[in-house]
Amino acid sequence: MANAINWFEIPANNYERAIEFYSTVLGAPLHKQEIIGAKMAFLPMEGQGVGGAVCCAEGYEPGSSGSLVYLNGGEDLAVPLARVAAAGGEVVVPKTKISDEIGYFAIFMDSEGNKMAFHSAG
Repeated sequence: MANAINWFEIPANNYERAIEFYSTVLGAPLHKQEIIGAKMAFLPMEGQGVGGAVCCAEGYEPGSSGSLVYLNGGEDLAVPLARVAAAGGEVVVPKTKISDEIGYFAIFMDSEGNKMAFHSAG
């Protein structure tokens, strides 16, 4: 098993608002598609890595409890984290050093009320 996670879905009540939020924060467009009655917008990724999508359908309820997904913050998570508030979210835990070996993390609330996080080496 290469990764403990191979896919994740971020629930959204307002699909277009959530797409705009993640497109802005991640600095890249999301590809939209409807699959088996669910609206999905795929987060950017390269190759065969772990992927995920913003999802809007019956049974998808945003929330701040439960699993916490750490998105790739790139070289320095301060870059996408700086876009969170302007995109309609809120920074809950600022960029914080874990250790020299592990790097940094930050936690934020997205436009839909989901608690999410970033991780980066720098």
